[in-house]
Amino acid sequence: MDIKNIIRSAVFAGVLFAVEAKAQHTLSFNSGHSHNDYRQNIPLLTAYYAGMGAIEADVFLKNGVLYVAHDVSEIKADATLKALYLEPLAKFFRQNGNKAYADSKMKLQLVVDIKENHPAVLAQLIKDLAAYPGVFNDVRNPNAIRIVISGDVPQPQNFPDFPEYLSFDGRPNISYTADQLKRIAMISDDLKNYTSWNGKGNPTPGDLTMLKSLIDRAHAQHKPFRFWATQDSPNTWIVLERLGADWINTDQPGKLKDFYVHKDKLTYTNPVAYPVYTPEYKVDGLLKPVKNVILLIGDGMGLAQIHAGYIANHGQLNMSNIRNIGFSQTAAADAGNTDSAAGASAMATGAKTNNRYIGVGPDGRKMTNLVDTLAGYGIKSGIISVGDLTDATPAAFYAHQIDRAMSGEIATDLVQSKVEILVGSNQRSFLKNKDGELMNKLKTQGFQLSTQAKDFYGHREGKHLVLLPDSATRPVKDGRGELLKESLQHTLQILSANNNGFFIMAEGAQIDYGGHQNDLPYVVTELHDFDKAVAAALAFADQNKETLVLITADHETGGLTLLDASAEKGMVTGEFSTNDHTNIMVPVFAYGPGSAEFRGTYSNHELFHKILKVIDLKQKKKRK
Repeated sequence: MDIKNIIRSAVFAGVLFAVEAKAQHTLSFNSGHSHNDYRQNIPLLTAYYAGMGAIEADVFLKNGVLYVAHDVSEIKADATLKALYLEPLAKFFRQNGNKAYADSKMKLQLVVDIKENHPAVLAQLIKDLAAYPGVFNDVRNPNAIRIVISGDVPQPQNFPDFPEYLSFDGRPNISYTADQLKRIAMISDDLKNYTSWNGKGNPTPGDLTMLKSLIDRAHAQHKPFRFWATQDSPNTWIVLERLGADWINTDQPGKLKDFYVHKDKLTYTNPVAYPVYTPEYKVDGLLKPVKNVILLIGDGMGLAQIHAGYIANHGQLNMSNIRNIGFSQTAAADAGNTDSAAGASAMATGAKTNNRYIGVGPDGRKMTNLVDTLAGYGIKSGIISVGDLTDATPAAFYAHQIDRAMSGEIATDLVQSKVEILVGSNQRSFLKNKDGELMNKLKTQGFQLSTQAKDFYGHREGKHLVLLPDSATRPVKDGRGELLKESLQHTLQILSANNNGFFIMAEGAQIDYGGHQNDLPYVVTELHDFDKAVAAALAFADQNKETLVLITADHETGGLTLLDASAEKGMVTGEFSTNDHTNIMVPVFAYGPGSAEFRGTYSNHELFHKILKVIDLKQKKKRK
């Protein structure tokens, strides 16, 4: 029976269990095998500095010299095995105190792939290696760089004819004796011999069975396994690791290293889901007067971030229960990609502006924001953030400056704003402002100062400036708690007493921070915190019947893509394409009366006009 039939005889029903049972099998970048390494722009060094555990060089013998090349026609005078690999590796070895790498936990094997005439090649290789006693002899030194012979290798029965420090690359279709196995460094084969899987998604169940059984047979012989001719992508690496492969074949050593170095930031598992709120939908979408608007902005929150949160909460989110959905195009006036300043200003003022501008047009002139517009009709407003109050998104709703970095000037703009409640951190910009009278001016405006959330929660009416210490807005993963949800609920309690209605903007600021750091656990935990505030808003809207809830983002951050997911486990794995903002459209979820107005695709500045439309200010008497 040939190897394929042996493998196909594996129990198909057990493959998924077997794959999942291997979950504890974890690799590192030192499990990388730099395939055809000599074809790198900088042979050896690219792979070595990426920490690859195996580096492969194809060799030919010509005029008594071992040359590194893929084909005889590609041989170059200076591309010798000695010059490209043996000499520099020996130098590294000595520099590291007789170790392949400075980190003694990292190992290295040089895979010499003999293209033809192995007897002559091995004879020359043994001569060349003699110049480096101990460096390439793992029999004498367990920390030595291991030499593994691949390609045109001797027959197994001839292994004893060669020095013990030479190991061989085995094949799964060869039956080795116990003594022969001692000379086998790994078992390898061409992936295409077993599957047509192209690295996208997963192999078919039948192919999974075959591949898993192939690897398990090697492990039963206490040998690591490698496939070659694999696609070079994160999805492929994930699947191979899950199958139990020990070596990851790659032509991109640096990219593979980055993937594994940052793997803890690219995978998140939430073992226990939080419950979500089921809306009543009694007035959802109806054309009836809107008295109150709650605008929830998930800074940096794109569809990938939302879906990551959905999967991590075991297939449910509060915002995913909303039926009316649109898409906001987020370009700034001066660039295709907006920052939070231009993005939030567009929503707050109804006009696009330049990146970094806060509440002013491209010409630098002040634009009237939503808060001040609505105040003219007796509608009171609150602004909440779990970040810096002078940062771009909250600032766009009360300030007017030509640069988002002007934190002190932004703080002083609160004096002229009509906002009633402001909650967030950055005490310094207010309490130590260069305008030494700022806090007195704000007190004259009627603001009551709180420096702890619990103090704010003790008030039932009035204007409030809640300046929290920076520690209070630390990330959720570091113990912030449900500040956003609780602050929103208390602000709702105070402002709902206003007969003319209210407007609240509450920002999940740190979804964006996680995107900039390319940290998926940071992103998802912040999104879940934001989604809990969504639940509070939906519950209030159902109770009140005159409140429109809008959930959107100023932009997407990080170019997040999702590579692997399990709603059952609450696990998601992703990858980021940038540490900056992107031009990807962001969703707009709308719930309550007037929510149908927010369907479709439109520019971000249209949100301002749509909000004014559903409130129908014509029916409200403007204050003199």
